[in-house]
Amino acid sequence: MQQSAVPELAHTYTRPIHWMATATAVAGVVALSSLVQPGAATAAQPQGPRTHSAPAAAAAPGTTGVTFPIDCGPVRAVVAKKASGDLDGDGRPETVAVVHCDAAMGTPPDAVYVLTQAVGAAEPRVVATLVEAKDRYSVTDFAVRDGAVTATLLGYSSPDVPNCCPDLKDDVKWRWQNGAFVRSTDAGARGI
Repeated sequence: MQQSAVPELAHTYTRPIHWMATATAVAGVVALSSLVQPGAATAAQPQGPRTHSAPAAAAAPGTTGVTFPIDCGPVRAVVAKKASGDLDGDGRPETVAVVHCDAAMGTPPDAVYVLTQAVGAAEPRVVATLVEAKDRYSVTDFAVRDGAVTATLLGYSSPDVPNCCPDLKDDVKWRWQNGAFVRSTDAGARGI
C-alpha cells in the first residue's frame, strides 16, 4: 500500500474548534444583518388630475346602531354591503349601505341608504334613500368610486314574476348634483 504524498487534510475530521468557528460565523452574520436595514421604500406618485380626498382625520360613518327606514316587522335589518367615499365633495366621507330584512328564507329585497355624520354628532344619520325595499330590487356589483355610487339592480318586470327569478338587470349610477343624488342608467333596463 502506497502512502499519500499529501498529509491527511485537517478538515476531513470535525473537531470542536470547527463547530465553534461555524457558530461564531453564523452569529456574526445574524448580528450584522440586524444592524443593516434596507432603506425606506418609496413609491412614485401617479401623474394626472388630482382628486379631492377626505382628510386623514375624517372617518367614514359606521352603520352600527343606525335605525334604517326599512320595515322589517319582527325581524331585524341587516347591512349586507357597505362602502365609503366623499360623495358631495365636502372633504368628509359618506357611507352607503345596502340593507335588507333578515329573512329566514328567500331573497329579501334590498334598500340603499346614504349615511353622514356631522362633526361632533354622536351618531350617523340617513340622509338619502337611493333604492327602497318596496321596489323589490336585489343589489349586486355595488361600489363607491370617484364620487359616485354604482350598482347593478336585479328586478322584476311585473308582480307575477317569482322572487326567485328576477328578469330585469339595470346598471345604475348615482352622483351628487345640485343638492341631490341624481340617478343615471348606462343602457336602460335589460332582460336577463
